[in-house]
Formats: sequence, C-alpha cells, structure tokens
Amino acid sequence: MSVQLDILIEGCRKGDPVSQEQLYRQFSAAMYGLCLQYASSVEDAQDILQDGFIKVFSKISQVHDPKAFPGWIRRVMINTALERYRSQVVLQRVDDHPGVWNDQVTDEVLEAINAQALVEMIRELTPKYRMVFNLYAIEGYNHKEIGEMLGISEGTSKSNLSRARAILQEKVKRVYGKIHSR
Repeated sequence: MSVQLDILIEGCRKGDPVSQEQLYRQFSAAMYGLCLQYASSVEDAQDILQDGFIKVFSKISQVHDPKAFPGWIRRVMINTALERYRSQVVLQRVDDHPGVWNDQVTDEVLEAINAQALVEMIRELTPKYRMVFNLYAIEGYNHKEIGEMLGISEGTSKSNLSRARAILQEKVKRVYGKIHSR
C-alpha cells in the first residue's frame, strides 16, 4: 500500500479529523456500494455506511498492516450490515415465496440485464435471503460461516440461498419476457 494510506491510518489513530475525512473520501464510495448490496433501501445503506465509519474510526488501532486495511474495512462494513439485519429481521418461513422458476438462466438473458438491474433485484430480496445470497455468492463465505454470522443452521443457510437464487431467476425471467415482448 502507499505511504499515503500509512499516514492516513496513523492520523486516524491520533483522532486527526483531516486524516479521517481523507480516509472517508478515499473509501466511502466503494464501501457505500458494498452497503447497498446488504441494505433494503438507499437510506438504510447510508445508515450502515455512517455506522460502519464510526466503528472504523473507533477501532482503527486494530489495523497493524496498512496492506490489510481494505479487507479490514470491508469486514467492518459487512459486520455493521449484519448487526443492522439482526436488529431488524423478522424471521420468515422458508416457503414464503410460492412457485419460482428453476430453469437455467441463459447467456442471452444475462446480456439483456444490466448490472444495476441485477443489483436492484438482489436488493428486493427479503433481508434473510439477501444476506445469505450476498455472503455466499459475493463475499465467498461458506454455509457454516454464514450460519455462525447470522445465528442460523448451515441447512437454513443452504435453503435460503436456494430460495434466493430461485427468486432471482424468476425476476430475471420476468425482465427477459418484457424485453422480448417489446
């Protein structure tokens, strides 16, 4: 990592507001994008980002190697989103979404849908499905780790991922149908 990040981290350890602002400016856009993946609304993502940066500045002394900072701040933001999820979630039954399409999504469908539309589809998932989907498909955690993070069983994590995928496939099918019916 650059010397600049070393200096910013050291300044943040000392509580320097200029260093904090520069660190925020350097990482806020990427972290906001991450927060959007876990949030149910733009406002929710903004709250997660704000809470996450408060934790970053209060716990920055835990960062001993500036090269590890990007991964560390990412984990702080994910954990902040998980904490928010746990405080808001009302657990739903696994079978709360009837009849979904389970066929394979073709390359043609994926080409017809842009990244923003896909992110919006993920954001529309229920919180439990969105959390499991993001942690597994995007962050790369396994079901055991997800279960521990969310306080659910490994089997529930697998089931929620399966349902999230099925719901996303249904959403993609609807969008694809609209595109081809024009």
